Amino acid sequence: MTATAEPSQRTDAKPTIVLVHGAFADASSWNGVIERLQQQGWTVVAPANPLRGVAADSAYLASVVNQLDGPVLLAGRSYGGAVITNAATDAPNVVGLVYVAAFAPDEGEVLGDVAASSKDSVLMTAQVQRAYPTGQDGGTAPEFLVDPARFREVFAADLPAEQAAVMAATQRPVAAAAFGDVSGPPAWKSLPSWAVVATGDKAAGSDIVRSMARRAGADIVEVDASHVVMVSQPQAVTDLILKALHAVS
Repeated sequence: MTATAEPSQRTDAKPTIVLVHGAFADASSWNGVIERLQQQGWTVVAPANPLRGVAADSAYLASVVNQLDGPVLLAGRSYGGAVITNAATDAPNVVGLVYVAAFAPDEGEVLGDVAASSKDSVLMTAQVQRAYPTGQDGGTAPEFLVDPARFREVFAADLPAEQAAVMAATQRPVAAAAFGDVSGPPAWKSLPSWAVVATGDKAAGSDIVRSMARRAGADIVEVDASHVVMVSQPQAVTDLILKALHAVS
């Protein structure tokens, strides 16, 4: 069963929707969803996810959310799901969580281990390692990109090749800490949640996304789409976000 918002969480104010992108992407990946929500009069914020690790990114997102007035509905895609899961525990104005082809980890889980257990994901075999400066005595730390030659296969199989090539060229690398940090207490244990499972997801893995969503007690919709379901089928994602909004408003 899907959890419902507690009476104390309900408010006459319309929630602000905060859309959190995942690894190898930026906030523009939400453009189709943002346009549809704005056309219906909703306030939307799509912050830049730093992609430096679950702990750092969750702290950053909690800070963003805590500076917004009124209730907030958080939506996270892919790695962004882990970020909203952790950030919402430190943001008391969050009233619900929407997972879009996203991880919803439990306390103590590590995304690298979770992703490696998927039978549907091929992401780990398609990553290219790079290094970035830590700013400490010339030190560096590892980060990862998706091999551009495999980007469409892994991420965006239902998009035109030309569009997938642009996304591959503009992808943002993610620090190894994103896959190595230990997840904290999950907000889905105390907040209602919804989830989009993309049945052709070869990045996060449809099997992992589905099992995590079920464990979280999410209201689940399955969509025939790749990992970038919010790009290829923005209306389906928008519809679920609207369903969540109506439940918590």
